[in-house]
Amino acid sequence: MANTTTVTTVCKTMAATSNGIWQGDIPIHFALPLIIIQMLIVVTITRTLAFFFKPLKQPRVIAEVVGGILLGPSALGKNTLYMTSIFPKQSIIILEVLAQLGLLFFLFMVGLELDIKQIRKTGPQAMAISAAGITVPFASGVGVSFVLHNTIAGDVKFGPFLVFMGVAMSITAFPVLARILAERKLLTTEVGQLAMSVAAVDDVMAWVLLALAVALSGNNTKPTVVAWVLLCGIAFIVVMFVLVQPVMKWVANRSSDNEPVQEIFICLTFAGVLAAGFTTDLIGIHSIFGAFLFGLIIPKEGPFAGALVEKIEDFISILFLPLYFAASGLKTNIGSIHSAQGFGLLVLVISVACVGKVCGTFLAATATKVNPRKAITLGVLMNTKGLVELIVLNIGKDRGVLNEETFAIMVLMALFTTFITTPLVMAIYKPARNPLPYNRRKLAMEDPKDDLRILSCVHGMKNVPAMINLTEGTRGIRKRALRLYILHLMQLSERTSAIMIVQRARRDGRPFFNQRNTADSRDQIVAAFETYGQLSKVTVRPMTAISNFEDMHEDICATAADKRTAMIILPFHKSQRLDGQFETTAPGYRIVNQKVLQHAPCSVAILIDRGVGGSAQVAPNNVEHKVAVFFFGGPDDREALAYGCRMAEHPGIQLHVIRFLNSNIGTTSRDHVGVTVGTEISSELKPGTSPGSGYHFAIQGLDQGQERKMDEAALELIRKGKQEDSSEAQKVTFEEVHVGEPFEAVLEAARTRNHDIILVGRSRRPTEFVANHLAHRHPEYSELGPFGDALVSPDVRASVLVFQQHDASLEKNSATKVSAGKASADV
Repeated sequence: MANTTTVTTVCKTMAATSNGIWQGDIPIHFALPLIIIQMLIVVTITRTLAFFFKPLKQPRVIAEVVGGILLGPSALGKNTLYMTSIFPKQSIIILEVLAQLGLLFFLFMVGLELDIKQIRKTGPQAMAISAAGITVPFASGVGVSFVLHNTIAGDVKFGPFLVFMGVAMSITAFPVLARILAERKLLTTEVGQLAMSVAAVDDVMAWVLLALAVALSGNNTKPTVVAWVLLCGIAFIVVMFVLVQPVMKWVANRSSDNEPVQEIFICLTFAGVLAAGFTTDLIGIHSIFGAFLFGLIIPKEGPFAGALVEKIEDFISILFLPLYFAASGLKTNIGSIHSAQGFGLLVLVISVACVGKVCGTFLAATATKVNPRKAITLGVLMNTKGLVELIVLNIGKDRGVLNEETFAIMVLMALFTTFITTPLVMAIYKPARNPLPYNRRKLAMEDPKDDLRILSCVHGMKNVPAMINLTEGTRGIRKRALRLYILHLMQLSERTSAIMIVQRARRDGRPFFNQRNTADSRDQIVAAFETYGQLSKVTVRPMTAISNFEDMHEDICATAADKRTAMIILPFHKSQRLDGQFETTAPGYRIVNQKVLQHAPCSVAILIDRGVGGSAQVAPNNVEHKVAVFFFGGPDDREALAYGCRMAEHPGIQLHVIRFLNSNIGTTSRDHVGVTVGTEISSELKPGTSPGSGYHFAIQGLDQGQERKMDEAALELIRKGKQEDSSEAQKVTFEEVHVGEPFEAVLEAARTRNHDIILVGRSRRPTEFVANHLAHRHPEYSELGPFGDALVSPDVRASVLVFQQHDASLEKNSATKVSAGKASADV
């Protein structure tokens, strides 16, 4: 009787909601509160693990798989109270239904990622590599299936088991591979392009093989039943491409670029996903095949596909998809591998999976004249497993094709092969970058006969008017050209849409895009700069870089080197509010700016934007700016002066050069600072540096006499130009001001004088006058240098451009911190 009561309790259906604890109900005994708790636990654990795996350069799927395993009987599930309270048996069906629903829409997004037109264009090389990359590991999986069936899997049907093992060994996780390639900046390299082409073909073939495996693993495996399942599946594919795809093309064409997609079209599409899933389930193939195929037939041109992904990707990827990993983890019992035989079979399966996939791909790649190092890298990339592998294994487990121990072995194999992919690729393949050498890396050495090349970076539309107006002021009236390269900086997120953007990247070495006649060319930032380029005499090339904040500077510096620019202009990481204060838009951009200052191959300027020319683009005839150069001396100040002279060529710009001198000792001491040189190397540009750690100045190899002569020579050009050209004398004014405290003088000049733009140097090599007043200053933004930092004050209304001149002698990062009390006069 007791046993009967126990069975009745376990099988009891849970009510949906509780009446609350005050009425005696325990919420976790009801379906809705329990699933909420389960989702919270799953999301918390997987996201926490993802945080710890990120420094190891691992994709998020690793954290999700490990999190699912930890939640199951392998770890936390060993606690009976935990399992009966959080994951009772009667709640598992609800968890799995939600997980399968999330999986249904995730596979729909996977279908949206694959462009069938690109797959059709795949050349014979990728086809050959894909064929070998599937055939060899499939055959290896078949061979392993004999060993497993004779040892630990003798209780399953051999035919379906053989096919499932072959599919599990040969599959490549396309979404995970795209993520790894994007994060390693390999997506647009030769290896990355080939890997994506091969993986796309592999993905389609894997789904075909899996459909065959599912058909063979049904309860009724008579040849006639299997044949009917396959024939109906083929008929379904034909109907989708012949009848449904034209309808979806019509829907996609009805969606315009500048308007949101109509709700009825979104509703129709989601209903189509559910209907396709139901149809394939009705046929006897898993419902995910219908959702995947429905995503595959939707046109990728235009905004419709992107709008669909935007509607569902966060909700599915953040909440529902982790439930699938949890449901998979609840089925995974690592403890079932408890014998020496089990561990030996685990090693065998992992070895065969790696050798089969890597060798098959390597042999085919070398046969098609791929470099051996690239071929082995391609093999490692193709061995990436992930969610798709778990789908195959879970279907096999649910259909009784894989027993508990075999399932655990295969899950660990998928985890291991994915985990080693990134480290192996980083160790084996480092694409060589050999930019053309160039000498004009700063404005001060610019040849008037050559065009000026500037790389301007933007974070979003808010930076566009300032950059355009600044460019217009820099254009001048000379006949030489100004080439402007615009780099839209975007953070590479975990979202599927980011990968979709990167996949449509330009093939010039990094994740860039701006091709015309594509959806990307309609981007507002691209359109704004292309319009400006057409209306002005400036050659404009908009581009987009999609990277993590940690290595975004590599894209910026590599682009500057490739395009042989003389200057990089970066926006300040804060934007101004209406009250004059600055607020942070994205803290990661500060790290990007600091790293660019350290690694840039040319001069760098950081723009503190307070409305250069206003909040809208200014017409060329209406440009009217008052520009000031605050000059103390040194290479950075000379770069600011050179930029000011370039701006002064524009008829609408008036330039005022103010040279600040020490009033205490007159003009006789204009030497650069003599600093006690220690052995400490500057850590200013490292992410962990605190903003108040002090200014850092590079002084190694400083020839103070030569620096003084170069300052005088630069200023003499201003004086000479005024004397030779009367019109220039009216546009360019020069004055020397003797002050006692340089920072107060700069702030006073910025507050009281009516300037629109102020140009200052970063002062890495300061004069003695400046250095002697730095002892008690505690910088807030050390990357701006002492004067740029001071000009962030809300009392200043002008925009500020802080310059750092390129210096080849500083590329070895030989910099020394000037600390309080360590500055001394050079007498």
